[in-house]
This record gives sequence, structure tokens and C-alpha cells, in this order.
Amino acid sequence: MCGIAGYLSHAPETDAQMRETARRMALAIAHRGPDSHAEWADAERHIALGHRRLAIVDLSPQGAQPMASHCGRYVVAYNGEIYNHPQLRAELDAIAAPAWRGHSDTETMLAAFTRWGIEATLPKLVGMFAIAVWDRQERTLTLVRDRMGEKPLYWGRLPSGDVVFGSELKALRAHPHWRAELNRDALALYMRHIAVPAPHSIHRGIHKLMPGAWLRVGLGGREEHGTYWNLHEVVTHARATAKPLPDVEATDRLEALLTDAIRGQMLSDVPLGAFLSGGVDSSTIVALMTRVSKNAVRTFSIGFDEKGFDEAVHAKAVAQHLGTQHTELYVTAADALAVIPKLPTMYDEPFADSSQIPTSLVAAMARQHVTVALSGDAGDELFAGYNRYLLAERVWRQLSRVPMPLRRAAAGAVQSVSPGAWSAMARPLQALLPEHRRHAQVGDKLHKFARSVLALPDQATMYRSLVSQWQEPERLVLGAQEPRTPLDDADFDPRIASAVEHMSLLDQQTYLPDDILVKVDRAAMAVSLETRVPLLDHRIVEFAAGVPMAQKLRNGPGGGTKWLLREVLYRHVPRTMIERPKQGFAVPLAAWLRGPLRDWAEALLDPARLTREGVFAPELVGQAWQSHLAGGRHLHDRLWAVLMFQAWQEHNAA
Repeated sequence: MCGIAGYLSHAPETDAQMRETARRMALAIAHRGPDSHAEWADAERHIALGHRRLAIVDLSPQGAQPMASHCGRYVVAYNGEIYNHPQLRAELDAIAAPAWRGHSDTETMLAAFTRWGIEATLPKLVGMFAIAVWDRQERTLTLVRDRMGEKPLYWGRLPSGDVVFGSELKALRAHPHWRAELNRDALALYMRHIAVPAPHSIHRGIHKLMPGAWLRVGLGGREEHGTYWNLHEVVTHARATAKPLPDVEATDRLEALLTDAIRGQMLSDVPLGAFLSGGVDSSTIVALMTRVSKNAVRTFSIGFDEKGFDEAVHAKAVAQHLGTQHTELYVTAADALAVIPKLPTMYDEPFADSSQIPTSLVAAMARQHVTVALSGDAGDELFAGYNRYLLAERVWRQLSRVPMPLRRAAAGAVQSVSPGAWSAMARPLQALLPEHRRHAQVGDKLHKFARSVLALPDQATMYRSLVSQWQEPERLVLGAQEPRTPLDDADFDPRIASAVEHMSLLDQQTYLPDDILVKVDRAAMAVSLETRVPLLDHRIVEFAAGVPMAQKLRNGPGGGTKWLLREVLYRHVPRTMIERPKQGFAVPLAAWLRGPLRDWAEALLDPARLTREGVFAPELVGQAWQSHLAGGRHLHDRLWAVLMFQAWQEHNAA
């Protein structure tokens, strides 16, 4: 794992000048690679590359970047890991063995570029990566991002004409010709999604390279765009051609694919472990890690004392069953609140998924013991784990039969009672249920159901509402026109069998790369921890696309969400240890904003300040804030989006 940066200069510069600019750009993201750094420049060709190294594989100088190919044609700076590089080396050796200098995946990739070319090599790579490669022969810079968007890559053209790129916006801001302008249209998207979706960025003229895509820029500034892997095409092709397997065979197949992916992702020359929440996804990853590891697997979890927000006890039980070397940390509200001032730096673009707080805490704890951590992310998106899928599959079928006027009246009645009152009324009923069937924050869930499901006309509108914080962000962000995204296509693709499958695809295209993977990458890399996501091995993604919905969401005894993934897990961990309502990686933000964070929030949300800055409509923010303080509604998520932007803007204006 590393950080990359560089640029194509529009005006003549010396080698020394270009190396110094590349050094400054890379220095801005030194946390991504604290072990070493290097720069390379060819002023005659106007190109400079910078690299910060977090040494994981081949710790010797032979693995350092920027690295040139043996033939001298290609120079690369890249961030990530190519898990199948030993197999690629064997394939290259069988053709004509290169004179290998070391055993890094970077050298393997360069040899593959030399043998097959860049575009022909990309489909052969199994891994996560953001690549910048200069072709001396063609005089072109090619930028590449991995299939599912695990690794970030920003790029843009500055007013000076320079083309800049980097792993984070910090690197681009370090360029001497950087001029920042707020992208209000992207800000409107952020207020809906609590993250800025690709290809947009918070700065006008700066973009994120899309997952599975490449961009080639020549010295004359000509751009060429392409893709080497397309998720939508993968899903539609799988739906058209996949042959469903019997349950046992499907479980065998998924277990084999996951085991192979985990074995490859455990390749490391430094200490390695895994995050463990005690949920289905992380427990499955750790269970299979214990199968392929010769030593006890290191696992990490954090807990909160607040009732309804603590999963550490479940993680500990799974760890004891699997025999891992487990480390847990119970954090206080003060510990969590201390993270908040760091967030604008850690996420150098506005980002408001509040689970960023516990994610940063568990990453910091893990980094004290290991340099690499495997994560269970993506199970919900690939195998239908979110509650909104259950709503679409089971509830909507019955709900759609109820006349709209009655549904609207019911929605109004539910929202007329505060979330706290609903939770209090539900407490006696919850006490009658087995512990694994009790739900936390019942009132919040009822309000969200009433607002985002009960009174809406169709499933597509329901999905858009469920994944939106501010439903009308153009009213909130002054002077903004919200760009279209895949969520704006009201009609579900008829080539995809069901509404649930369409929602799953949209989550994989948007929520997963723009929110979940950003959250984990920035939190981990802020403390120089590499994270790996075995479920995002593209062979598993392609397999999951062909799994019928009946093997993801299953009715009846022994059914539920993520059925097939659970079947793999239950071969290694008792069902009773896992089955409980979905909780998520949350913090008690609603209470914090009314308590220890109130003064901080009120300063950022002050109407006079909002009016002076001219970004948000003060009356809409004020209404939400007062409603939240009164306790009638929990509006912490949408307020957190405003607060994180305000904190980000304050930090970047300093």
C-alpha cells in the first residue's frame, strides 16, 4: 500500500523543479507510505511521478518506486497489491524469463506491460490498485483504477494546463499551480449521499477515476478514456447466462472462491491480521483465514459501553471459538469525540458516514500490532444483507396493495410520535423476545420506514429515498444543480430479474466505492495501515452476480439475509453465535449532538455564519437543528453531513 502523485507539466521546467514538485505532492500524503519515498522526472517530456512507500511485499530497495521496466519503456508509480503476481511471474517465466531484480508485484506488473501491453495486462490482474504509468515510447500517461474502486485516484487539469493526479486531494493541493473552487453541484450530491460520488469531487475541474476504468493523456493534452471491466455488464451477463447450482454445490463453490482469495490476500512480508465485529461478513473472513494460516490469526474489535451500540462481546465469542489472538478496546465517548477534530484532515473531501469514527479507532488500534488488516466489507452489497432488500422483497409486496391515502395517513401518524416514545413503548414487547431478535433504536427505524417507505409510490423511489439523507439537496445548497447519477434511472433494468437485484447492483456501483471503501481506506491509511477486502476479488463479485436471489434472501426457518454467505460461515461457527438483528458499526451520534457536541455543532450551524458563507440555506439547517434538539425527530445523520462540510471548509480555509 502506498501513495502516488504526479503531473504532466504544460510549461517548460527543469528536472530538479519537477522532482521537487512531485516530492511536495507525495509528501502531502506521507501517511500512506511512511517507509520511504522517491521521485522521478523527465523534464524534456514534461512528466514527473512521486511515490510514498508502505513496504508490504519485498521490503528491499528492489521493491521501491517509481520503478522502470527492464526494457526501459515504462515507468510506474502505483498503490495497491496484485495478489496473483506469483502466478503471473510463472506465466512470464514460461514465455521468456525476465532477469528479475526482486520479488515485488510492481516488477511483475511492469514485465507484464512489456510482454502484453497495458490494456491487455489489466484484465489479468487480480488485486486492488491505482496505477500511473508513463510510456516513454508513446509519450503518454495512463491512469488505472481497480475494478471495484478499492483504491482512490483523483485527477484533473489545472487552470495552468498542468494535468495532476494523486491518491488523495492533499497531493493535488500541494501543486504550486493549484487553484481551488468549490463544486456546489457535487456538494448537492454529497448532501444526499453523505459522500461525493465518483466521478465528481468537491473541487470543480477535479475528478475521481471510475472503478474499472483507465485514462490516457498525451503531451498535447489529448485524453482517451476506456474501461477494462464493467460491473453492470458483469451483472446483466450473469443474469442471462448463469446456471444456478444446488444449495450445497453453491456453498462449496463460494467457500472455495473465498478461501483462494483469502490465501492470496494473506501474502505479506509484514504482520497481518483482520477486523472482527462478530457479524456474518468479518466472521466468515476470519474463519477462513484460520483455515489457511499456520499461526493464530490476529483479530481486532472495539466496543462501546452505550447499550445498543456494542458488538465487541459478539466478536470476542467468535474469536474464542476460532482460536484467534484477539485484541479488543472499549472506548469511551471522550475517546470517540477526540477523533472528530481529525476527520477533516483524514477525509480530505467532505465525508459524513458517522461510522468513520469507530472505523478510525479500530484502525489505529490494529496498527499498533500489524501493518495489514483484512476486512469483511462488501458482503451486504454482494449477497443482499441490507434491511432495504428485505423491505423490497417482502414488505413492499403487501404494502403496495394498501391504497396510497391510507399509507400517507399511517406515515403521518407514525411520525407524529417521537422516536424516543416509540422505543419506550416497544421496550416491554422487546423484553418478551429472545435476545438475538431484539432490535436497537426501534423508534428511529419506525420513523425511517414511515418517511422512506410507507408513503412512496414504487420501489425505485423507495430505494432512492432510503439511501438519501437530504431529499431535496438543491434547496439546501445555494446555487447548486444536482448532477444525475445511476440512482436517477427510475425504471429498473429489465435484464436484471428483480428490484432487489437492481438495488444490490446500485449499491455496488455507488454506496460501496463512494462510502464504505472511502471510509475504510482513509481511516486506515491515516495511520499507515493497509486494508484488504477479500469479498471484492472480482471472481467472487462475478460469482455473486449469478447467484439467484433465493440463495441470498431466503424465507422460512433457517433463512434470512445473506443466506449463502451464512451457510459458508455456519460450517465453521455455530449459527447461535451469529444470529441476531443487524446492528451496523454505529455511534450514539443523536445523543452526542444534544449533549457533549452541542456547543461545537451550534458554532458551525450558527445562522449568521451560514448566511455570511452563502453555501447553505440557513432556514433549512436551522429547522433541522431545532427539531433534533427538541427530540421530536432524530436528524443527526443529515446534520452530520452539514457539520462535516463546515468542519472541512474551516480546515481547508485555514
